Amino acid sequence: MPRIVREAGITWEGNLARGAGAMTAASSGAFSSLGYSAATRAGSPEGKTSPEELLAAAHGGCFTMSLASELTQAGTPPERLEVRCVITMDEVEGKGHQIVHSEIDAHGVVPGCDEAGFAQAAEAADAGCPFSALVRASATVTVNASMR
Repeated sequence: MPRIVREAGITWEGNLARGAGAMTAASSGAFSSLGYSAATRAGSPEGKTSPEELLAAAHGGCFTMSLASELTQAGTPPERLEVRCVITMDEVEGKGHQIVHSEIDAHGVVPGCDEAGFAQAAEAADAGCPFSALVRASATVTVNASMR
């Protein structure tokens, strides 16, 4: 796989408590001006995103592609994969707020694959997922996998 470089642009106006920002996918243009703020990050999202939500999407997306690859290499390409990723940030003594956990729930419709094969593919997908490695550098990653 070639080297991959993507970029996002972020703006912020004001102090942390009352300020607000926006994120834009500079490389692809897939999204622009996604709003975020401290209040909507910690409280009700009110239609805005957060860095944690974007990390959950990135980790879940990367894992899903890795799982599709593992299943295909095993001769059982998936018909459908449904993955949910939940990122947890919490207060860590002496370190402030940190990402402490990422939980992935993966469900698949995979003709010709049994539960054991799916679980094995999910384990290999987690091991080969660059975002799992990134998160695991400072947090735990849990993967739950089952067939539909």
